Amino acid sequence: MTTLFDALKVGRLTLRNRVVMAPMTRARADDSGRPLPIAATYYAQRASAGLIISEGIFPEPMGKGYVHTPGLADAVHVEAWKAVTAAVHVAGGEIVAQLMHAGRISHPSLLPGNATPVAPSAVRAEGTVYTDSGMLPHPVPVALTEGGIAAVIQGYAAAARRAIEAGFDGVEFHAASGYLPMQFLSSGTNLRTDRYGGSATNRVRFTVEALQAIAAAIGADRLGIKISPEMAFNDITDHDPMQTCTTLVDQIAPLGLAYLHVAPAARQSEYHHELRKRFPGTYIAGAGFDAGSAAAIVASGGADAVAFGQLFIANPDLPQRLREGTPLAAADPSTFYAGGEKGYTDYPVATAA
Repeated sequence: MTTLFDALKVGRLTLRNRVVMAPMTRARADDSGRPLPIAATYYAQRASAGLIISEGIFPEPMGKGYVHTPGLADAVHVEAWKAVTAAVHVAGGEIVAQLMHAGRISHPSLLPGNATPVAPSAVRAEGTVYTDSGMLPHPVPVALTEGGIAAVIQGYAAAARRAIEAGFDGVEFHAASGYLPMQFLSSGTNLRTDRYGGSATNRVRFTVEALQAIAAAIGADRLGIKISPEMAFNDITDHDPMQTCTTLVDQIAPLGLAYLHVAPAARQSEYHHELRKRFPGTYIAGAGFDAGSAAAIVASGGADAVAFGQLFIANPDLPQRLREGTPLAAADPSTFYAGGEKGYTDYPVATAA
């Protein structure tokens, strides 16, 4: 019987276990997008994960969606990330960079020259965004031209190359949580009438082409993708999300990607069953797992690995705690984005609790 603690081949990586650290925004970068030195400590503390997926990293300046989030948009960012990846590797871990273009979930105050955010269509997101001036409403975004789409895709590929230069072991393409790729995937935000809109086949085209470009830049065996079916976060709606997801997975199945990371917001067992059988690479299941449910889905073959989010915030030694049945600490949500050490690097390991 396969367990969470068995080794796993994922693309060109061999993971020590199947306990994955999920990507989580922690807002500990400086204003320019450089991760602060404390990030190296944070990630190294959690290097016993089979795989660490970094927080969302903007691939280009127009992709930034929040204050104090990190980037991989230039050489300065690369140098700052080198300290983080080196610390993880010294601790024996593997880490991939999650590339996250926020698309319409941004604000001009966060973008170069106070530019208007871009999206597949000029559909404003309900809600507000946190800025240095407080909470402000999202503006109506600018619909990307086909030339603009091509430029964004090449921006992803360039950021992926910078990720490898910075010492990351691979890249995760963030196509979840209502950000730019999911805006293309979803019928409620993609109103285009060209080859990037309309049918599910057309709406998945942006994501497929971006993955192809990144794979050409760094190798498909160093590339994964995350999707979040039926997640309404960031005002996302789709008239038939199952059709969208199955169409996408059928399109990317031949690409030779290292993994597919699926974190459904609803019908979890249905999505994992349907998408797992369509994807030939490593399948990582996420969203709401505890020790028992994670062990069960891996043992049954329903997933190859399981991603944990908040449990990894509060339990830097999570794999050991799961293996030994040690009580799990609870994370403090008030410190998720607060900056500084509190709620970031000050959670103790079990032996020091």
